[in-house]
Parts: sequence; C-alpha cells; structure tokens
Amino acid sequence: MALDRRHLRASGAAFWKLLGTGNGRTFTPRDADPHQWAVLTTWDDDAAAAAFERSPTVRAWDRLAAERLRVEMVPVASRGQWSRREPFGTPAPSRAGATGPVASITRARIRLGRGRSFWGAVPPVSSDLHAVPGLRLAVGIGEAPIGLQGTFSLWNNSASLRDFAHRRSAHREVVARTARERWYVEELFARFSVTSLDGTHHGRTP
Repeated sequence: MALDRRHLRASGAAFWKLLGTGNGRTFTPRDADPHQWAVLTTWDDDAAAAAFERSPTVRAWDRLAAERLRVEMVPVASRGQWSRREPFGTPAPSRAGATGPVASITRARIRLGRGRSFWGAVPPVSSDLHAVPGLRLAVGIGEAPIGLQGTFSLWNNSASLRDFAHRRSAHREVVARTARERWYVEELFARFSVTSLDGTHHGRTP
C-alpha cells in the first residue's frame, strides 16, 4: 500500500485514499485484517474512472488478490471534511436510492486525549449495527490503526440506513455524546446511491 501511493497520485483521481480495514468491533488495532484493504477514489468523469480500472496498477492488484469487491456510487448527501477537503462535493440531500441499495461512509480524526472515551462507546453501536435489518456489509476503514477511524456500510435501501442512524438508541446516544465530549477534530458523513456492485467479500456478493 505504501508503494502504491505514487501510482494513485498519478492516476488522475480527484480524491483518493488507501485504507486499511477491519471488522469495526472496537476501532482498535485488534480489529484490523492485514489481508484486506481498500482504495477509495473519486473521479471527475466516467472515462477517467474506466481508464484507471484498465491501468497497470489495478491489474497488479488483481494478480495479488484472492477476491475483490468493487462498488460504484454517486453521492446524494455529504457533510464535513476529510483531510480538509470535501471529497464528495456538497450534494443537496435527496431521496435518491430510496428503492435501491445505498452506501454510507463515516470518517473521523479523533482528538488527542479523547480516544479512550470514544473506543469505550463503540462496542454497543457496533453490536447493534450488525443486528439491523437491511444491512448488507459493514467494515471499519482507516488511514492508520489509531486516530483516523471510519466505516463503510452497504444497505438494502435508504429506509434501512435511516432506521439505524436515527431510530436506534445506541447510535442516537453516541451522536449526542459526540458534540458533548468533542471526540473529533474533523469528521465526515456521506450517503451514496449504489450504481454498480461487482465481486465478492468473504466469498459472497453483499
């Protein structure tokens, strides 16, 4: 992953991040899966994205991979920043994807000295997340094992995602504590309409 950063810089992507992944149970290094990683890219046009898929970089990843999942998405809502940028623009919140699969990305830079409090609040939310009807996939993502934390999740539809985000007590409690305890230096929440899903994760297509 460290060596591939130079290829991403030259790829033409408007924004990119190479990310480690984990199961998101505690958001600590013991969650990490060293055999699974992700790349997030945004593109100014479809032709540039398609050209990257045909690039030597992606072909080299495919030769190394036992499996691969590729998700194409269009942002329908985004607030906050990632590395002081708005990588998904500022789309006006809409009902797009209400009848089809949607995805969510959350990402935060944890404030120094707030990690213990944050990590202590994660397990009830994570346990509840995996019990929510309509969840298809949820993984932890991060640029580093500590301090730069996030999630990527896939859902059957917008209603399932809204149920988790706004109606489940564990998640509502963490949202309330976020402002009160000032966990984050920087945070981002984004929702997407999934336009294409290809490949597998742990042997199945979510």
